[in-house]
Amino acid sequence: MKYVLITGGVVSGLGKGVTASSIGVVLQACGLRVTSIKIDPYLNTDAGTMSPFEHGEVFVLDDGGEVDLDLGNYERFLDVTLTKDNNVTTGKIYQSVLDKERKGDYLGKTVQVVPHITDAIKDRIETVALIPVDGKEGPADVCVIELGGTVGDIESMPFIEALRQLSFSVGKDNFCLIHVSLIPVLGVVGEQKTKPTQHSVRELRALGLTPHLLACRSAQPLLDNTKMKLSQFCHVEAANILNIHDVPNIWHIPLLLRSQNAHHSILKQLNLLSIATPPDLEAWTRRAETFDNLTDSVRIAMVGKYVGLTDSYLSVVKALLHACIACSLKPSIDWIAASDLEDDTAQSAPEAYAAAWKSLRNAECVLVPGGFGDRGVSGMILAAKYARENNVPYLGICLGMQISVIEYARSVLGLEKANSNEFDDETPDPVVIFMPEGSRTHMGSTMRLGSRRTLFQTPDCVTSKLYCNPYYVDERHRHRYEVNPDVIGVLEEAGLKFVGKDETGKRMEVLELPSHPFYVGVQFHPEFKSRPGKPSALFFGSLSNLLGLEHDLTLMVSTLETSVYTGILTGKGFRELSKWSSDPTGTRDSFVLTDTEHLQCRRKLVDWRSCGIGIPKEGSSSESYCNRIRVKARIMVGALTRCVVSYLL
Repeated sequence: MKYVLITGGVVSGLGKGVTASSIGVVLQACGLRVTSIKIDPYLNTDAGTMSPFEHGEVFVLDDGGEVDLDLGNYERFLDVTLTKDNNVTTGKIYQSVLDKERKGDYLGKTVQVVPHITDAIKDRIETVALIPVDGKEGPADVCVIELGGTVGDIESMPFIEALRQLSFSVGKDNFCLIHVSLIPVLGVVGEQKTKPTQHSVRELRALGLTPHLLACRSAQPLLDNTKMKLSQFCHVEAANILNIHDVPNIWHIPLLLRSQNAHHSILKQLNLLSIATPPDLEAWTRRAETFDNLTDSVRIAMVGKYVGLTDSYLSVVKALLHACIACSLKPSIDWIAASDLEDDTAQSAPEAYAAAWKSLRNAECVLVPGGFGDRGVSGMILAAKYARENNVPYLGICLGMQISVIEYARSVLGLEKANSNEFDDETPDPVVIFMPEGSRTHMGSTMRLGSRRTLFQTPDCVTSKLYCNPYYVDERHRHRYEVNPDVIGVLEEAGLKFVGKDETGKRMEVLELPSHPFYVGVQFHPEFKSRPGKPSALFFGSLSNLLGLEHDLTLMVSTLETSVYTGILTGKGFRELSKWSSDPTGTRDSFVLTDTEHLQCRRKLVDWRSCGIGIPKEGSSSESYCNRIRVKARIMVGALTRCVVSYLL
C-alpha cells in the first residue's frame, strides 16, 4: 500500500480536504485506485453529536457512520463509497485501547500513549486502507490520509508520532507527505510572506516528518522568488512546491495540480511512474468550464436553522450545484434564517423579517433541509405553506418533510395544534412521533442511520420517475422522528399522498402533492449521494420542473434507464424513442439489446448531446420560445447523460 499524507500548517480552514480530494482525483486519472482516511484529533467518537455551527454538517455514510464533512468531499470527488472506519478519531482510538485494557489484552503492562495509542493508530490506518471503496475487489493502490487540525496542536501529537513511525515502517518509496500551508500577503507591504510556512515546516521536521511537497494556499499565483525562497528554507525542491491559489470553483483544483505536474512528483516519490498513465481529466475540464460559463441563474430559497455557517448544509449546496449544472443553470442561493420569517421577528427585527420574506417571495424554488430542535420551526412551516399555496417548487428533506406534514395538517385539515413530539410532547394532534426503536437518553448513534430502501407505492409518482425506477430507491437516513402512521389515512384523503414507504410499509419515506407542480418531501437525505455529473434525482427534478420539463421526456428517460438495467426495450419504450428520434424501430414489440444495438444507442446519445433536440410546437417561432427550446434541450441532454451514459459508455 502507498500512502499520501496531507498535513496543514499556520491556520486551519485552508482547504486540506479539497486538496486531499483533488490529489486523489489526479491519481485516479492516472489509472490508480484511491481510498481516503480522515483523521480528526478530537475525543468525540464521531461527529454525530457536534453542533453544525462549530463543525459544519454531519455527513452520513451508507453504513450509518456519522462523519466529518471532508468525507463527503472524498465521496463526491472520487466517486467512492466510504465506511465509518475511514474516519479515525481520538475517541475511537482511546475507546479501543481502553476496551483492550479492561479485557486484559495488555497483560498487566502500563498502558501509555507510546506505544499503545500510537500502535493502535497505525493498526487502524493500515487496516482501513485495505477496505475496498470503489466497488471493486481487493485494496486500492494509494491511500490518501488527511490529518485534521494544524501542526503543533496538542491533540494531534499522538497521530503525528504514529504517522512518523508508519512512514519509517512502510519505507520511503511507499510514503509521500504533502504539507498545506498559507502564504499571506500583508496589505501594507503587498509582499508574499513565506516566514509562517518556514516555521510550520520547521516544527513538522522537529516532530520527525519531512514534507516531500508543499501545497501553498494564496490569493494570487506564487511569484518565482517566493518559490525559490520556500525551496531554500523549507528544503523542498522547487518543482515540488505547488501553488493552490484562489480559483472560480473548486473543480479547477485537480486541473491546477495537473498543470503543475503534481502527479509526477507524487508518483516519483511513490515509485509508481512505471505503472501510471498520463492523467485524463477531460471530464473535470469540461465540468469546470461549464460552471464558469453559466449565465442563466435560478433563485433558490434555502430556509434553515443553521444558515449562519454555509458548511452546515455543504452537501445540500453541492447537490444543488450538481443539479444546476445538469440543467445549465447558475445557482443563486438565498439563505433565509427560518426564525426571520416568524411573527416575533416582525416585532423584534422588522428589517430582517422584511428581507426574509422578500427573498422567499422572489425565490423560484424553496428548499427546507434537515435539522433538530424547535428553533425556527414556525418559519419553516410558513415557508412550506407559501410554496404550497403559490405553486412554487418545494423540496423538503428530513425535517423539511415533517414540516410539510405539520403545515398540511394545520392548514388543510384544520388541526391548529398539530405538531411533532420533538417540539411539543403534549400536542393533542401528534402528526410526527418519536420512533419506538430510538433512545431518549443516549444521543450518539441512536438514530435511524445509513442506507435504507424506500419502496414506491405507485410507479406513476413523480419521485419514482425521477429516480428512473418504478420499484425502489436506496438513500441515506438520519432521523429519530417519523410521520405518525395513524394520521396517514386522513392526510391522504385530504390530497397529500405518501408514495414511498420503508420495507415494512409502516414508515413514511416520500410524500407528494399531486395537485402541485412539484411538492415533494423525503425522510431521507438525497444530497449525500449526489455526485458531479451524477446529480441527485430529486434536486434535478425540482429544477427541471421549474423550467417546464415535459412529462413525456421524464417517461422517455425512465424507459431508457429501465432498458439499461434489463437489456430489454419494450414496444412502449420504442414508441417513446421514435417520438424523439424518428427511429423506425418503434414498430417492434420488444427485444433484448445486442452489443451492436447498445453501440447504436450510444451513437444516438452522442448525436443528441452534440446538437440537442427541441420539443416541437406548431405555429411558434418567437425568439423567446426558441430560447426555451434550447433550455429544454440542455435539460434533456443532462437527463440522458445522468440516466444512461454512465451505464452505456
